[in-house]
Amino acid sequence: MNERPTTATVKLEEPIERGEEKITELTLRRPDAGSLRGLSLAELIKMDAGAVAALLPRITMPPLIAAEVDKLDPADLFACAVEVSTFFMKREELAAFPTT
Repeated sequence: MNERPTTATVKLEEPIERGEEKITELTLRRPDAGSLRGLSLAELIKMDAGAVAALLPRITMPPLIAAEVDKLDPADLFACAVEVSTFFMKREELAAFPTT
């Protein structure tokens, strides 16, 4: 049986600069109910930019602050949104869905 992923890695097209550090990839962890509090599941599944941006500081490693999420390149925000949406899929759905 296919295992549901607990994390996903997104390689950033445009690194995030944090002082002298450059963040080139993010690890997203599957959100738990607490991470989803106050967010609309429907908006997350639809990959709404605002909903995804609100969730990312709660589930990224290294942890991002809201201002860093707001500066993400659109391609990187979309890549994160795709990975977030897969966390809501059932095992059967994941088997037919190619992920990175």
